[in-house]
Amino acid sequence: MPNTSKVKKLRSLTTAIGVALTLAGAVAVTQASATTTDHHVAQDIRDRSSNLERDHSKEFELVGKQTQYEEIDLGKKGVSLGDERVVTEDLYRDGKKVGDHGVVCTYVRVEPGLLQCLGTFSLPEGQLAGQALLHLPAPQSVDLAITGGTGAYSNARGYITTAPAGTTERHLSVHLER
Repeated sequence: MPNTSKVKKLRSLTTAIGVALTLAGAVAVTQASATTTDHHVAQDIRDRSSNLERDHSKEFELVGKQTQYEEIDLGKKGVSLGDERVVTEDLYRDGKKVGDHGVVCTYVRVEPGLLQCLGTFSLPEGQLAGQALLHLPAPQSVDLAITGGTGAYSNARGYITTAPAGTTERHLSVHLER
C-alpha cells in the first residue's frame, strides 16, 4: 500500500505526464514498373498533402492507464537535482487499447519543485513527442507542448491537455495542428 506522500506525488506527476503511419514502398522489377511506381508514390504523396491542407486540425481523446511508475534517487539522498520520475501508461481510445506512453520527468529545481518532463505517445498512426515544465504542486490540468512526431504526425504541432482521473488514470485531450 503506497504512503500518502507517494500517492500525492504520483497524482501530481501523472497530471503532467504526459502521443506510424507506415510508409509503403514497391520494388521495381524493371525500369518501366519503377516509373509507374514512382508516379503512383508521387500521386499518393500529393493526395496526402492535399488532405492535410484541408484538415489543418484534429482533436481526439485518450485515456492513460498507468502500468509502471518509479522514482529514481540520483546523487544526494532524498529529492535533489537530477532525480527522475519515470512513468509508462497504456493508452485507450473509446475503451480499446491503442498505444503506449512513456515519460521521464527530471527535477531541475528542488524548492519549490520544478520538473522537466519529456514523453512519447505511440499510436497506430505514428508517434507524438511532448514536453512540459511542471511546477509542483501540479495544477489540476496541464498542457504539454507537442514538439514533434512521426508518421501521420510528422508535421504536427499543438498541445495535449492532461487531467487526473484517479491516482493511476488520466484523461488526455489531444489538440493537433498541421
